[in-house]
Amino acid sequence: MLTLTLNESFSHILFQIALGGIGGFLIGYAIRRVLKVALIIGAVIFSLIVLAYANVIDVDYSGLSEAASSIIKAINPALDLLTPLFAHIPFIASLIFGLFLGFGRE
Repeated sequence: MLTLTLNESFSHILFQIALGGIGGFLIGYAIRRVLKVALIIGAVIFSLIVLAYANVIDVDYSGLSEAASSIIKAINPALDLLTPLFAHIPFIASLIFGLFLGFGRE
């Protein structure tokens, strides 16, 4: 018969919470850095779209459409990972908390 003490039953959950919090903090910090670069790239793309709308430059949108299609095809298999994630709710909750802490930290 398997009997767990209070300490043994919470140690697994506490480990998941600690690991998720630290991982979330690091992921949030990394996302913040990546978003700064993405903002600059987005501003450049937006300015190109405005210039194309004003007929200053000519843009080939077929290449953009193919790139967006390939990105969507690459992301689609990742959606199958959602089901097993529900089994790790303590880890995910602490990861999200750490993510917000890391994202908001300068």
